[in-house]
Amino acid sequence: MAVTESLAEEAHGPAGAVHEGILRRQSARESSARTYARALPIVPVRARGLTIEGADGRRYLDCLSGAGTLALGHNHPVVLAAVRQVLDSGAPLSVLDLATPVKDAFITELFRTLPPGLAGRARVQFCGPAGTDAVEAALKLVRTATGRSGVLAFTGAYHGMTAGALAVSGGAPEVQAARLPYPQDYRCPFGVGGPHGAELAARWTESLLDDPKSGVPLPAGMILEPVQGEGGVLPAPDDWLRRMRRLTADRAIPLIADEVQTGVGRTGAFWAVDHSGITPDVMVLSKAIGGSLPLAVIVYRDDLDVWQPGAHAGTFRGNQLAMAAGTATLAYVRENGLAERAGRLGTRMMEQLRADIGGLACVGEVRGRGLMIGVELVDPEGAGEPAFGAGSAAVGRGGAEFLDHGFAARPSGDGSHGAYDPSAAASGREPGAYDSGSGPSSGERVAYDSGAVPSGGERGAYAFGAGPSGGERGAHDPGAASFEMRPGAYDFDTMPVRTPRPAAPRLAAAVQRECLRRGLIVELGGRHSAVVRLLPPLTISDEQTAAVLDRLADAVAAVARDEESHGPQGARGHDSDPCPGPGTD
Repeated sequence: MAVTESLAEEAHGPAGAVHEGILRRQSARESSARTYARALPIVPVRARGLTIEGADGRRYLDCLSGAGTLALGHNHPVVLAAVRQVLDSGAPLSVLDLATPVKDAFITELFRTLPPGLAGRARVQFCGPAGTDAVEAALKLVRTATGRSGVLAFTGAYHGMTAGALAVSGGAPEVQAARLPYPQDYRCPFGVGGPHGAELAARWTESLLDDPKSGVPLPAGMILEPVQGEGGVLPAPDDWLRRMRRLTADRAIPLIADEVQTGVGRTGAFWAVDHSGITPDVMVLSKAIGGSLPLAVIVYRDDLDVWQPGAHAGTFRGNQLAMAAGTATLAYVRENGLAERAGRLGTRMMEQLRADIGGLACVGEVRGRGLMIGVELVDPEGAGEPAFGAGSAAVGRGGAEFLDHGFAARPSGDGSHGAYDPSAAASGREPGAYDSGSGPSSGERVAYDSGAVPSGGERGAYAFGAGPSGGERGAHDPGAASFEMRPGAYDFDTMPVRTPRPAAPRLAAAVQRECLRRGLIVELGGRHSAVVRLLPPLTISDEQTAAVLDRLADAVAAVARDEESHGPQGARGHDSDPCPGPGTD
């Protein structure tokens, strides 16, 4: 409890005694499974916007935001007004799945924000009030609709803590889902990163699905996160997402987008899938949709709505206060353009962090999308070079540009992975223009007619009633793939394969402690708990943004100096790491 003790030294008088007493009782009475409380020994008593005040009188800038739940920050006036209106009206607070004016208003506002290809034919299922139960409902839905049982999931994924959600998460203790490579730059599983790494990941998936001896029968669905949060803040390239949409649609495999943390403007678009223009078959929504209160739903295409009454239920699926708070939050984000602002602000924040700390040997990569930002800490003495697009002076941190090894690329303009076209350089088209034969142009939403019956193996037509059955794989035209090769694109004799430095969870935990000492609350994540994460509310002001960046940069610099002076064995705080792993929300 060294962190608690160090903070206690700064808290004097009765307030400090109350603070310490509550923490002692928590330690004695609460489960050993608690996570955030170990790394963040604070006792919040008041909060507004970005700011939390503890029982010891200290104030903090909260860039955890309830693990992304607080899109508008703590106690936003529109949320409080919506909650008070329901309380003062005498309306029932818990209504199971009965219809109410409050629920009707929530569904109306939610459907107004959905991707156009889904909004006109959507159904919504209210679940137990946590994202993990919504994931369970989504998996149950696609299994019921397809009559199949297997699921495709991705390495590094996090979908929740219940059995089914854990089974499709990256840390699953047993293999119950086919695991696919998720594209990333710094720790690319193929050692190349960039568009090339994303192409290899897509081709691996395609091969697995089309190889009759792969050992993976036609699955009930594919579940993915448009940005992996707990996996280390890894934004999926837009073209890769379009490729996954095409692969699944061509084979009558429902695509489930887990937008529990990425939704409601967090990434710079209202829903993270909006960046790529795809329309998922199922969307899993929670966290911010409840306006800081517990709420979880799945939204899905009407032709999937084949389950029987009571097939999925939950006692607290009729939380009226959460629906009212959610309606107010969704409307406020939409009407005030907070998603677009999050995209612009996130780009500026990542650029500033790369300029301030990107040159430090202990910083592997600064990455993210919108206000979902991560800084990966690495062992400065570890072997290996920064991976493709993640620290090379020739490439630039964050993967905004890539060396040309058979692909032409351009940045997306929001600091994340943008659209790219492997054949652009050869064809003379502008780099970044998306062309897959009959596919959409960059940014255009990819729509699929799921009600049409496939005929003659026509691509894109897709209906569960007439699709493949009994494990038979759907018709697919390999020549119509959206990624193209050109001569030299796969010349492994000349392509540099680089390995990143080892992850440094010890340094990340030290940065988190230094941030807390400076009054900044951050989260840890990533495969090795070595990524410092920022999830500020969308309402963060420019002045607050500057304060957050200053405190984080100062904390990282302090850890880097301490590491350089004392090394791993003598670094301050090395003997007490109160955070054994990342958060689990």
